[in-house]
Amino acid sequence: MTDTPQFEIPDAVREMAERNVEQARAAYAQFLEMARQAQDVVAKSSDAMAQSARDIQLQALRYAQENIDASFEFASSVAKARDLKEYLDVQTRYTQRQMKTYTDQAQNLGRLVSEVAQKAQKGP
Repeated sequence: MTDTPQFEIPDAVREMAERNVEQARAAYAQFLEMARQAQDVVAKSSDAMAQSARDIQLQALRYAQENIDASFEFASSVAKARDLKEYLDVQTRYTQRQMKTYTDQAQNLGRLVSEVAQKAQKGP
């Protein structure tokens, strides 16, 4: 029986992948927190504010759908990778794009929540 060399992923590559996953997880957690805050505003708002809060909720749902779609696109691209380099290229592009997307989404939701909160403080 001949020994076939095992392909081993270098520690640096695994560490980079783990960091990317953790960064994406943290950004997504921030996004979810903004969505939760939007829901809290809905619960506390008057009828006039409720529509704005519903708009925030709809925006959060749109973002969630966009993120899910991007994840499926990523999974499809990864499945087509022919080698480790291509896999890492796909992962890097996805992670960079999603980090920017999560940041933009969180900032937008934060702005919307802040606007609704300011309207709620002013009263009807």
